[in-house]
Amino acid sequence: MSDGSDDRTIPRRTLAGATILQIVPKLEEEPAARTAVNIAHVLLLAGARALVAAEGGPLVNELTAAGGEWIPMVNATVNPLRLRRNAKQLEQLVREDRIDIIHAYDAGAAWSARVAASRIAVWLVATLPDDPSYTGMRGRYASALAQGDRVIAPSNYSAAPIMKRYGLRPEQITIVPRVIDTATYNPAAVSKERADAQREHWHVAADEKIVMVPGRVAPWNGQILVPGIARAMIDNGISGFVFVVIGESTTHAKYARDILKRAHAVAVGDLIRMMGHCEDMPAAMSAADYILVPAIEAPLLGRVVAQAQAMGRPVVTSDIGVLSEQIVAPPRMPEDVRTGWTATLGDSAEFAQVLGTALSMNANAYRVMSARARQFAEYMFSPESVAEAMRSVYTSLLARDL
Repeated sequence: MSDGSDDRTIPRRTLAGATILQIVPKLEEEPAARTAVNIAHVLLLAGARALVAAEGGPLVNELTAAGGEWIPMVNATVNPLRLRRNAKQLEQLVREDRIDIIHAYDAGAAWSARVAASRIAVWLVATLPDDPSYTGMRGRYASALAQGDRVIAPSNYSAAPIMKRYGLRPEQITIVPRVIDTATYNPAAVSKERADAQREHWHVAADEKIVMVPGRVAPWNGQILVPGIARAMIDNGISGFVFVVIGESTTHAKYARDILKRAHAVAVGDLIRMMGHCEDMPAAMSAADYILVPAIEAPLLGRVVAQAQAMGRPVVTSDIGVLSEQIVAPPRMPEDVRTGWTATLGDSAEFAQVLGTALSMNANAYRVMSARARQFAEYMFSPESVAEAMRSVYTSLLARDL
């Protein structure tokens, strides 16, 4: 620690009494803003001052009612003049409000914060976007996301391109998953009547097990594999199951028709229900026994895998991208903490084999895995857990010398 003769030196702080400024594009109901407001609640409970700079929106009232402070700022931009003005505004805020940490959720905001941090003592945290493939003008400022004192990524999958592009080491990245609504996606919040209504709507017999395939019916989501999986399961001597495909199917109507044509061609048409969009996904998942996500392209978030586990449903998914990160399964974790299975991308036979293993579990083993899936989702993806993870990041920075 230096002798304190310049603006780049501050004493060690604790979270109590610290001032944290988060910068998000707009205070509306979207992931970054929701996360920022949740974090603000945790900071306030810890005795910190919580500021959020953003354009206005419906979440302003929630933030300020809890004791947080809103600072109007247009930052979802790559206009150089605006970003320079923002940098000056941030520098002034750091000086006048004794801000300890700036947390930026966008490339432009991170660039402005980095400029301010080069002039006055403040820690910088940057959260990577779900899709880090910035191009054009925005790409010019994306490097600022990799220059935070801490860099937050929602998954190893999303962190990898930034690490490669900017030469970041693994220890420079902190993985904090995207939040899901674990209060809504909660088995205890779904009545038996709601779940039974779904089964009745799907025309599923009481003794049939349901493998639900959620997500927009589109080529990248891999529903075209379902007929082949069903056929392989029958050939393997597995019976008593139905696949229920849930998701908007009009945009890619030909693809949806091709799934049904393939199902009839391999004589499994009666085992597949194409049910279109569902207004009550928690009830749909509650009605299901297993969730199948056979994606053939890696999604940005794969949130449905987390939601399924929050509903206590074991998941079978492709071994690609973020999907395999969002379940607990060997070889990364021991067998006795498993919450689901992965299968090789596009391999219908392997999916069938894995589903056969899943469907063969006895009632007690299923209940144990169901409870474990719920516990894992609460631990990893709940608003409280994600906010606490960020609190730990802030605390560790405040304990260091700047």
